[in-house]
Amino acid sequence: MFGLGIPELLIILAIVLLVFGAKRLPELGRGLGKGIQNFKKSIKEDEKESEHPDK
Repeated sequence: MFGLGIPELLIILAIVLLVFGAKRLPELGRGLGKGIQNFKKSIKEDEKESEHPDK
């Protein structure tokens, strides 16, 4: 996709770990997961509204 292999991902993970710390990583992951979930939910709601527009 972007040419990211295992070494590149490990470097990115190490940088994130240094910047945010080990204690904040689960919190950041949860927040990212909820954000993605809300984004998908809003897309589905928009698709339903476009299929059945209000009169």
